[in-house]
Amino acid sequence: MNPSDWIEGIARGMAVLECFDTDRQRLNATLTAERTGLSRATARRHLLTLAHLGYLETDGQYYWLSAKVLGFTGSYLSGARLPRSVQPSLHQLSAATRLSCSVAVLQKDAVMIVARGIWQAADTNAKANSMVLAYGLHVGTRLPAHATSTGQVLLANLSSEALDAWLEENTLSRLTAHTVTQAKVFRQKLKRIAKQDYGYAKQEHELGVDALAVPLRNERGETIAALNLVRSGAGSDAPHLANEWLPLLQQTAQSLRLLI
Repeated sequence: MNPSDWIEGIARGMAVLECFDTDRQRLNATLTAERTGLSRATARRHLLTLAHLGYLETDGQYYWLSAKVLGFTGSYLSGARLPRSVQPSLHQLSAATRLSCSVAVLQKDAVMIVARGIWQAADTNAKANSMVLAYGLHVGTRLPAHATSTGQVLLANLSSEALDAWLEENTLSRLTAHTVTQAKVFRQKLKRIAKQDYGYAKQEHELGVDALAVPLRNERGETIAALNLVRSGAGSDAPHLANEWLPLLQQTAQSLRLLI
């Protein structure tokens, strides 16, 4: 991008909006400054401006996203090809596996869920035995790429140069005792994922949750997203998801190749 075309004010405003997530839904000027790298005074002015425009609500001290931001989500979901193309297959996959599933794309240090399928039991007894998507995840949720099955699959499909740049810019923060935080070990895992063409993350993002993911490629062979199955509440002796569902997951990904 030509530096003369860069508008710093827009970039800062978007950075402020992006610092609101499922982990921190309410922020004040101090927390916003810490998350964006802006000064507290600058962060405060951006918060006030966004609140005046209707994108944030406030109680005078803390700020949170307003319903107005859903306008962007609605426009994306109605116009973007990827969510519309994969949704029917996600419903079928969830029904067949009785697990939740999602499609995610890489967004800087995170993956963003753009479509999901949730299996819900028909009765109370069955529901008690079901394994569903971890609480709080929804379309638009951002998750740390290094600790999730979809993120690891997408990172494994980057070029060597792009992966080097990603690791240089991002921190492998520890989320559970199972999270890989050493760059050398993480690279080795990504190499295995690239070779086997699927990824498995067990309790790396959240305790008690494991997930199996495969790349979603278009007809040109380009990896544009990742598809996963998520199981929560499974014990340490639970069967490996790949043993049960990898063929079906790969079949689903292959069937979507001409649609995305």
